[in-house]
Amino acid sequence: MAFARHSPYLPSVPKKPSPGLPTREQILDFITSSATPAGKREIARAFGLTAQQKIALKALLKDMGDEGLIDSAPGRAFHKMGGLPKVTVLRIVDVDQGGNVWGVPERWEADVPTPRIRVRDRKHGALGVGERILARTEETGGGWTAHPMKVLAPASEQVIGVLRREGDRLWLQGVEKKERREYPVSDAGGAEAGDLVSAEIAGRPPRVMAKVVQRLGDPFAPRSFSLIAIHKHNIPDVFAQEALDAAETAARQPLGEGREDLTHLPIVAIDPADARDHDDAVWATPDDDLANDGGWKAIVAIADVSFYVRPGSAIDREARARGNSVYFPDRVVPMLPEILSADVCSLKAGEDRAALACHLKVTKAGALKSWRFTRAVVRLAANIAYEEAQAAIDGGSGFGWDDALTERALVPLWDCWRALAAARDKREPLDLDLPERRVVLDEKGRIMSVAARERLDAHRLIEDFMIAANVAAAKALEAKKAPVMYRVHEAPAREKLVALKDYLETFEVPFALGQVVKPATFNRILDRVGDVPFRPEIMEQILRSQTQAYYAPANHGHFGLSLGSYAHFTSPIRRYADLMVHRALVSAYGLGPGGLNGDEDFELAGTTISKLERRAMEAERETIDRYVAAFLSERVGELVEVRITGVTNFGFFATVDGIGGDGLMPVRDLGGEYFRFDEAARRLVGEQSGEEYAQGQRLELRLAEANPVSGALRFELPEGRYGGARTERAPAKGIKPPRVLKRRGRPGNLRHQNRKK
Repeated sequence: MAFARHSPYLPSVPKKPSPGLPTREQILDFITSSATPAGKREIARAFGLTAQQKIALKALLKDMGDEGLIDSAPGRAFHKMGGLPKVTVLRIVDVDQGGNVWGVPERWEADVPTPRIRVRDRKHGALGVGERILARTEETGGGWTAHPMKVLAPASEQVIGVLRREGDRLWLQGVEKKERREYPVSDAGGAEAGDLVSAEIAGRPPRVMAKVVQRLGDPFAPRSFSLIAIHKHNIPDVFAQEALDAAETAARQPLGEGREDLTHLPIVAIDPADARDHDDAVWATPDDDLANDGGWKAIVAIADVSFYVRPGSAIDREARARGNSVYFPDRVVPMLPEILSADVCSLKAGEDRAALACHLKVTKAGALKSWRFTRAVVRLAANIAYEEAQAAIDGGSGFGWDDALTERALVPLWDCWRALAAARDKREPLDLDLPERRVVLDEKGRIMSVAARERLDAHRLIEDFMIAANVAAAKALEAKKAPVMYRVHEAPAREKLVALKDYLETFEVPFALGQVVKPATFNRILDRVGDVPFRPEIMEQILRSQTQAYYAPANHGHFGLSLGSYAHFTSPIRRYADLMVHRALVSAYGLGPGGLNGDEDFELAGTTISKLERRAMEAERETIDRYVAAFLSERVGELVEVRITGVTNFGFFATVDGIGGDGLMPVRDLGGEYFRFDEAARRLVGEQSGEEYAQGQRLELRLAEANPVSGALRFELPEGRYGGARTERAPAKGIKPPRVLKRRGRPGNLRHQNRKK
């Protein structure tokens, strides 16, 4: 359909023809604001382009597609990358019990979760799972809605799942935690029970079947649970041969001339005992400069990855596509080929290694007095595990290094760190000491234990030295007015603060919204709460109120660390953002080859690697959940101590104390009475018994199911019990346990009838 230049369906554009091509920003604004599909013809007409300019526009649009700014929709119309075209092809993936039809885009290459779209099925029951439609989409308050235009040729839905056998039939069990349905398998394609497969789902209820199209491996084999997350999230785990060959060549090159020789210093790397790569090493000594009386000299030596991985190379393309290494309990999917990540770039004791050295001067109060960066060669005195470093500084001996190294290297590091820690305390960053789960496997890949990681001063020492180097890197680039890939963490949004205020009210903890919120504001809340059983729940809620950190060339500070300028510099083996900061430093300070090539788009790169980071975090978290479920599967049927971590109108979620793993306790299984959901107080209340299930409550439940495929747990009440074991939460001094608040405004549909089974 053709539109006139001043059609009301088009966004406003200049009345006079543009003297040149529109900018990328203008094109994006036009595409996103247009009420109808915008192709090259509509863009050219809107901006009044000449015939010659239309040729240039075609090239510009191709560049924007290659850069990941736009994508093409059916009919050669464009849309912003990550957005949904106004007209697109959808696959029907679900028809729920209420008759609602749901679809997803058939083609989705954006680095954000695939949107789930409600389809307005004009002929009730006409659309079934696996069917394809051409639809017009619109964004509504609750998400996306699609209006079918045409039913297309049949196709199938792709699902990742694990096969299981029941009698003489195979069933496909999906890997999604929220997906509890299983599909009968019509064609296993040679796969067997226990195999991880990709399958096509087609048909209409009740005859929806699965056809296996690819066997992906055995996720139950030793050290293989991560296979599920790798395939589900499309994490590239095999390097192109071109990149492997280039890495072999790069690894053979000499360290280069003009490097500062730091091999005489007792520099040490302190890492986890199971570390697969070693990005950083540290050294400190008292400063003999009278101008820094009582202060310290320190070096943070970082693997010089930019020397080996040049912009635009085959290795660089692979690294950028991955964005970061992904760490699973059973394997690591590295950002760089192993010959670089685990060998040549990794800082190892007794081996000469290329490093980018950050030289710091630290005052006796812990402030950064000055900094400089050099390319250096280092030879580490030792690679030390956190636990061993802590034991040595606490007076232990007999480790795998010369005992004299403790006095020469570790003692000065600890003394300098105490100054850095004092400055950190004065800065008052956000202090949420939430435990991290650690899965320990034996040599055969069997689960030995799942427990929280111990938090030592050795961990805090390395963190504070790395933070100091990251600050120095950001400020050094700012001094040269060079591009910076900042690590940005913005202050919490107001709506999150309002939700936190409502939550804290249930504990009668005051929280004023009108104040200037700083990290110390949240620390004061925790100080007021004190050491009470429900302290972890408050810390988790404060964490949920925070914004998600991201990478960008525009500096908005780091709220959580209470820092004005912050960049990631210390992990270039495993994070592409750090590699970009290294290249910027090399270029800005003339440190030799391997700097920026001049055409990097820091904004686009920041958006991309932030999305890839979130993908990695989600994959790692899901894999931990699967290991936890596998570990707990031997305890199905037993009573376990749990803590309620979330309450909804359909039940509550709980985690097993000391182990983790989230499980659902459905509201329908709480007994035969009505339970009212108090949203503000985050609790379910039985209207007859007054029985309460509140966030943070600890109680004993029976583990009914532990599913290693999805990582999901399910709980039941102990036998013969209806209504929970009401466990009061002991209040801290001046703090009361949560109380039931009256809902504001008109009550919603909060009543849920529960049926005895």
